[in-house]
Amino acid sequence: MWPAEFDYARPSSVAEALQLLADNEDAKLLAGGHSLLPAMKLRLNEAPLLIDISRIEGLGSISNNGSLTIGALCTHADIAASADVQASCSALATATGMVGDQQVRNWGTLGGNVAHADPASDPPTVLVAFNANINIEGASGGRSVAAADFFIDLFTVDLEPGEIITSIEIPAHPHEGCAYVKMPHPASRYAVVGICVVLHKDGDSCSGAHVAVGGATVRAMRSPGAEAALRGSSLDDAALDAAAAALKDDIANDLIGDMSFPEAYRQEMAGVYLKRAVRAAGG
Repeated sequence: MWPAEFDYARPSSVAEALQLLADNEDAKLLAGGHSLLPAMKLRLNEAPLLIDISRIEGLGSISNNGSLTIGALCTHADIAASADVQASCSALATATGMVGDQQVRNWGTLGGNVAHADPASDPPTVLVAFNANINIEGASGGRSVAAADFFIDLFTVDLEPGEIITSIEIPAHPHEGCAYVKMPHPASRYAVVGICVVLHKDGDSCSGAHVAVGGATVRAMRSPGAEAALRGSSLDDAALDAAAAALKDDIANDLIGDMSFPEAYRQEMAGVYLKRAVRAAGG
């Protein structure tokens, strides 16, 4: 199908893009376009004006100055290949390397991925686990939102009309191991279940853990029950069983499902993949 007729603008700065948004109600931002354009072709989304921000300078860089800052226009391929990301947040390099196929990774951007908030996407789960902040610019100035608060519901985020995501910041997060693992849909490669685990260890004991889940739930979310079960344990089988049970309880009210992978199945697989993620992270 063809999308409905629309106008096109290509601003050269964030300020110009913000002005175009302010002047054109219902305009949409275009970066990589791998979420927006298919929806427009199916007439699930219509926009009188597409504002192409893909060539705005300053939004496509990755830096590490105490915290890891990733520009909203960085592609998944850029992030997966970044030495800074691999050193500071290897789980994000893994997750972005699993997004779609090579063409999607070469064109799709982290900012667009985050704004779209597909529950089956990979990066949001890692961002929630690592306490990332989403940096946003609007007509009234800038603000920063914790990833755990930014993702609200299915395809719903804390982003007001007229605002633009400019970067994603991951605070310095010393850890002994982290991992992102997922059960991919056999056709789409989207996450049926995705789990990110960040481990802090004191010798052979787990002094703390961050656990986030996506794919099985309406949004990427933390599991405080699983984190509590892992904390203070030796990460043995009993601790992993307890963490898996706690995770399944934590997500019980936020599950999604379909005919191929119903809610109960995804809930059970979340426990299975939590154990795999802990072991992959060095537990």
